[in-house]
Amino acid sequence: MEPFWKTKSLEEMTPQEWESLCDGCGRCCLHKLRHDETDELSFTNVACRLLDLQSCQCSDYVRRQRRVPDCVSLTPKALTDIDWLPPSCGYRRIRDGKGLAWWHPLVSGDPDTVHQAGVSVRGRAISEIRAGALESHVVAWPGKPPRARRLKSDDKKETV
Repeated sequence: MEPFWKTKSLEEMTPQEWESLCDGCGRCCLHKLRHDETDELSFTNVACRLLDLQSCQCSDYVRRQRRVPDCVSLTPKALTDIDWLPPSCGYRRIRDGKGLAWWHPLVSGDPDTVHQAGVSVRGRAISEIRAGALESHVVAWPGKPPRARRLKSDDKKETV
């Protein structure tokens, strides 16, 4: 039997299935800057204050929108207008017909592969509490596909 993400549209997924599409990378929790004149998007390495920089999970997911009013709630409808999800994002990949990457926990069976593959923000992001001006933290990597990594466990090169 095929996995649900191959047989259902985003709109047909149950809330549990929808939530499981999140790979736990934390890239969507990084602040982005939108330039007024050009509408160009810039990524930063500055994470929301609620993001646990080690686990790459929200420390208060249930109440996040009360605590951080501009936190975006991803829904199938919202995905049609969102242009800032990283190319590695499970929601974006399914929306764009690409399927899930090998390191996604639903594929690998291990929530740590997103970190092992170097896709998550672990070790690359700082908290907004210590960051200062966002303009000083503009980086390109959150908006780019992850590079191929060699997994230690089987010494096999995988690409995203």
